[in-house]
Amino acid sequence: MSNNAAAYQKEFFNVSFPAEYVAHVEINRPEKLNAFKEVMWHNLSAIFRALSHDPSVRAVLLTGAGPRAFTAGLDVQAASQEGALAQKSDSDSPQDSARKATTIRRHILEFQSCITDLEKCEKPVIAVLHGISFGLALDMCLACDIRVATADAKISVKEVDIGIAADIGTLSRLPHSVGNLSWVKDVALSARIFGAEEALRVGLVSSVYKNKDEAVDQALKLASLIASKSPVATLGTKDIINYSRDKTVAEGLHYTAVWNAAMLQTQDVQAAMLSGMQKRTPKFSKL
Repeated sequence: MSNNAAAYQKEFFNVSFPAEYVAHVEINRPEKLNAFKEVMWHNLSAIFRALSHDPSVRAVLLTGAGPRAFTAGLDVQAASQEGALAQKSDSDSPQDSARKATTIRRHILEFQSCITDLEKCEKPVIAVLHGISFGLALDMCLACDIRVATADAKISVKEVDIGIAADIGTLSRLPHSVGNLSWVKDVALSARIFGAEEALRVGLVSSVYKNKDEAVDQALKLASLIASKSPVATLGTKDIINYSRDKTVAEGLHYTAVWNAAMLQTQDVQAAMLSGMQKRTPKFSKL
């Protein structure tokens, strides 16, 4: 386990280390259904950037505190007072349209980068969707590697209901995750709420569990299993899959060959093969 749990503590988040080489990041604003205000984006980014390079972490679990929501998405009230959606009079912002647009674009790119830090995390990340999982919930979980849900999950691409197109990642990542553009447009254009079974049917999540306790328990077991593997191998597997998602097969194969030209030289290969022959659990050095 990491000895630096205190270093990870950020406002509105709990970070713990429930199993060897496994970190648990919990969104902790349950009284507001874990809805995000601006500081939370930056704190989430800082946590995952640190976990990415922590040698004592090999897999990460992402959940929301409380029984009601993974996250209700954007805290609209807070957003109306700060950031790109803040309501300002013309006298408060005398810039012309191009300059206003530049400010907003920078703001959007900054928040996109915060969520992309989950995807860039070198360690596999498992998201557990439970209860209300709206808007930003999808942005975040789609940047994760594995998604599971509870039977009571209520999921929605909610942004059109507040007058905007989803701009933090859902519209770019969701088509790659489910492979059904008709369904993607169905849920993105309507903002309708759909459940865990529909999410499972289209491939948005890989498993559905009866309640949050069971989902977190099973996700932790999966994280522990992943963490028992060679960290060199899991880092490479995640990186190659993410790279190949947007490339041709030939490009993916070439990238894999270049990657493994270096990574096959790891001592982890010998350790894994010997442990298999000797019928024992392999031990891998920290990365």
